[in-house]
Amino acid sequence: MSDLERLELAEFHGDGISAELSGAVHQVAEALPLDLVFHAVDLSLERRRLEAEAAYREAEEAIRRHGLALKYPTVTETESPNKVLRERLDFSVIHRPVRSIPGVPTRHDGQVDLHIVRIAVGGTYEDAGRRIGTEAAVSIRVIERRPTWQAALFAFRLAERLGCGVVSTSKHTIQRATDGLFEEVVREVAARFPEVEHRSELFDALLAKLIMRPEDYRVLVCPNEYGDFVSDAACGMVGSVGLGASASYAFDESGEITLAMFDPAGGTAPDIAGQGVCNPSASLWALAMALEHGGFRAVGRALAAAVRDTIASGRTTADLGGSLSTTEFTAAVCKALQARLTRR
Repeated sequence: MSDLERLELAEFHGDGISAELSGAVHQVAEALPLDLVFHAVDLSLERRRLEAEAAYREAEEAIRRHGLALKYPTVTETESPNKVLRERLDFSVIHRPVRSIPGVPTRHDGQVDLHIVRIAVGGTYEDAGRRIGTEAAVSIRVIERRPTWQAALFAFRLAERLGCGVVSTSKHTIQRATDGLFEEVVREVAARFPEVEHRSELFDALLAKLIMRPEDYRVLVCPNEYGDFVSDAACGMVGSVGLGASASYAFDESGEITLAMFDPAGGTAPDIAGQGVCNPSASLWALAMALEHGGFRAVGRALAAAVRDTIASGRTTADLGGSLSTTEFTAAVCKALQARLTRR
C-alpha cells in the first residue's frame, strides 16, 4: 500500500480525443507525489444512445461520493451532457481562469491574468423563447438572487486570496430589473469584504477596456451570457479558445462548495481523434485546478506552471507549431513538473 497522500475523484470520459486526454492525465498522475484514484464513468455518445439515464445517474453518484470530478469533452446530440450535469448537480457558478502563455503567438501584446466568475444559470440561456407569428419572437431573461450571491461570494473570496479587487459587469443602466438585481446582490456581498476593492462597469465598455488594458482586471463576476462572451474573448486574446480549463461549482446554503467539476474548454476534435497529436494542456490545467481544490494547492500550482514552462520552452504539439505527440508533450510536462517539485 502506498504511503502517499490519497485523492479520489470521478473521471467522466467522453468522445473524440477524450481517451487521449485521459491518457495524458494518467501519465502525469503517475509523476505526482500523491496517490490519485480515478473512478471512471462512461459518458460517451455511444453509451448515452443506449442508456443515457443510467450513464448520468452513475456520474451523479460518483461525483456526490467523491466531491469532485474531472470531465473530458462530450458530443452534444439530443442533449448537452454539460447542461444535464449542471441541472442534476445544481452547478451555479463557473470559474474560468485565463492567462497569457509564454510561447503562444497572439495578435495582442497585453498581459492577461484574469479570473472570470460566471453565474452558470439564468440569463437568456434558460429559455429558448418562442415565435409570435412570423415577424417577432420573445424569450424570458431571469436573474436569481441565490446563484448571484454564490457567484459574488466565490469572486470576493478568490480576490481576497489573490490580493486584488473585483469588477462586476452587466448592463444595469438598460436591464434595470435583471442586471439591477445582479449588481444589488454583488454590492451586498461586497459589504462583507471591506478590504477588497469593488467597482461596477458596463459590459460593453469593459470589453473595450479589457482589450486596451487587460492588466487592469483580475477578477470579474458577471451574469451567465456575459460570462460566456467574455470567457471566449479573453481566451482569444491569449491565443486559443482551447488553451483553458474551467470549474463548475455547487454550494450549500452557507456558500461553501459541495461539488466541483473541472474540464478543458475545448471540444472533442473528431478530425484528429485517435492520432495521438492532440494538445492535452487544458486537461492538465483542469487536473491542476482539481488538485488545488482537493487540498493539494502547492502540487496543483506546480503542475499548472510545469505546463506553462513546457509550452514556453517550445516543446509543443502541432497546434502550437511544434512536432511532439500527445505522449511526448506530456512526458516533457512530467519532466518540468519534477524540476519544480525538486526546487520546492
